[in-house]
Amino acid sequence: MSTPRIAAPHDVTTAPHEVDLAHARWQKSSYSGGANDCVEVAELGEHAAVRDSKDISRGPLLFSTAAMRALVSGIASGSNSEHWS
Repeated sequence: MSTPRIAAPHDVTTAPHEVDLAHARWQKSSYSGGANDCVEVAELGEHAAVRDSKDISRGPLLFSTAAMRALVSGIASGSNSEHWS
């Protein structure tokens, strides 16, 4: 299986050193039911961080807020599904 190629004008990276995650307020989806089997999101001004709630030691991925909005909007509309088949 090959890696999906999605054209996007925004970087998605592991959190760079200049982004302070010490005071990040991590939120889980209301659909998670309190279990630790989902992702958590923190809003960080110009960025949004996403991490695996089962293994927070791996560190978060960092999205620009524009990229995060595009991702969530695409998931909600179903338009991202064509990239994963």
